[in-house]
Amino acid sequence: MRLISWNVNGIRAALDKGFMDAFHALDADVFCLQETKCQVGQVALELPGYRQYWNAAEKKGYSGTAVFTRLEPREVRYGLGVEEFDHEGRVIALDLGDFWMVTVYTPNAQDGLKRLDWRMRWEDAFLAYLKALEADKPVVFCGDLNVAHREIDLKNPSSNHHNPGFTDEERGKFSRLLESGFIDTFRHFYPDQRDIYSWWSYRFHARDNNAGWRIDYFLASQVLAPRLVDARIHTEIFGSDHCPVELTLN
Repeated sequence: MRLISWNVNGIRAALDKGFMDAFHALDADVFCLQETKCQVGQVALELPGYRQYWNAAEKKGYSGTAVFTRLEPREVRYGLGVEEFDHEGRVIALDLGDFWMVTVYTPNAQDGLKRLDWRMRWEDAFLAYLKALEADKPVVFCGDLNVAHREIDLKNPSSNHHNPGFTDEERGKFSRLLESGFIDTFRHFYPDQRDIYSWWSYRFHARDNNAGWRIDYFLASQVLAPRLVDARIHTEIFGSDHCPVELTLN
């Protein structure tokens, strides 16, 4: 089973930058998007064989998630069920039979860390949400988590320490996910791999210079470890400031 996650930084823009070619080439069973930036009815995708689920932010042109799946879910849930966090279309969960599939677009702490406190409350609510799902069955979750966990997960750790996405607080919350029983699937297979990233700023020719960050992830419940086959980061695919990431499951 091939699972793909991609922050497309606006699905309408991505459609003009080869999204459909990448979608067909990746040939995923489940394809998760973040930062779709569209409202219901603004995009109509013809995806034969796939069921489509969208969660739009109330604010136009902002945030949003989507899941396209060949597998028919038993149940679909939108948001965390916490009013404070459910206005921005950041979460979709699908019951795929023997595991929950969740896509998430984690809030950015923003310049000056002005949203860091809100982000910390989000992290606690999201972990509680995951553990509630996991009480039912194992969980796979993916998306733009807006954090580089370790120094090897970004090109310039020293100069970015305390910047959004590489604060001690955000990194600590990611560590807590792992301590709570979730596997960072890319590091499961490639624990010491350097210089492979999933996001690059549009400034300063960052992608040309591979000055990036690994902030897009697949995490899985520990019980699923025997089913993990491989994890990939598709740095060869353009169309967004992020590239797709992949998990293959037995």
